[in-house]
Amino acid sequence: MFKRLNLLLILTLNLFADSEEKKIPIGGQAVIEGVLMKGKNLWGLAVRRPSGEIFTDKWPHSSRTQRMPYKLPLIRGVVTMCEMMATGFRALSKSAEVALEETQEKMTFWDILSAVAIAIFAVGGLFIALPLWIAGHVATTPLYVNITEGVLRAVIFIGYVAVIGLWKDIREVFKYHGAEHKTINAFEHGLEMTPENIMTCSRIHPRCGTSFLLIAVIVSIIVFSPVKTLIAGESFALQVLARIILIPVVIGISYEVIRLASNSGKFGLCLIAPFLSLQYLTTREPNINQAEVALISLNTAMEGGITNEH
Repeated sequence: MFKRLNLLLILTLNLFADSEEKKIPIGGQAVIEGVLMKGKNLWGLAVRRPSGEIFTDKWPHSSRTQRMPYKLPLIRGVVTMCEMMATGFRALSKSAEVALEETQEKMTFWDILSAVAIAIFAVGGLFIALPLWIAGHVATTPLYVNITEGVLRAVIFIGYVAVIGLWKDIREVFKYHGAEHKTINAFEHGLEMTPENIMTCSRIHPRCGTSFLLIAVIVSIIVFSPVKTLIAGESFALQVLARIILIPVVIGISYEVIRLASNSGKFGLCLIAPFLSLQYLTTREPNINQAEVALISLNTAMEGGITNEH
């Protein structure tokens, strides 16, 4: 029961893309008792078994964003998120299977599928319908409704992350999230790749999906404003549907904003610095054993060997 709930919470968070590609094709996400890493040609998964051994798996990585029309601006952000969701689902399913292999609790395909459905419903209800409903009762003009809705969406998400972070098992996932970021930072800074060196790096990374979400909140205020004016007075259901339809537009624009900031050096980092602070909630300081798992995941994604020649 509790493991299924943990999977549901992680799936809800992982509906948002994590570290996307920059100059070095490295990205990843935390899973149950492990880390998924993206190399140039492979996905690498490492999961700590209940026995203490580390399970690894890998499979080919080939993004549609490398070819037309999927690599066009705005479109590539939506494609990247869909690919990360599909791969993240696969990795979470495998990590749950490995993490539970020595317990009596087993997760079937339908358990995982139901968790995905509930996660999608939770995202729609908590982060789209609820802010809209509250804003419609406390604001008057379409502009104020949109601003209030955007602020509420950010507050609800931050509160949601803070609350689930109190859960012991979710804190462990957040530690693996921190280990993933530290490992990527160590790699990108050209350090010798050892668990000890990884532990010296920051757990904050500019391309994290949780920072992406807060940028998406601001973008949604801009994108939803004209639509709110056009359908003012229409049913609540229609207003929710309009926002759902526009989610790909919000994702596409937000992706380009964070991509531009990540490629703009210190100036870009300064612009998105307030959004990076959310990672102090979605990551925790890992221990050296978790850093070891993240390193093995990266090593697996890099076809068995890591070079510091970036």
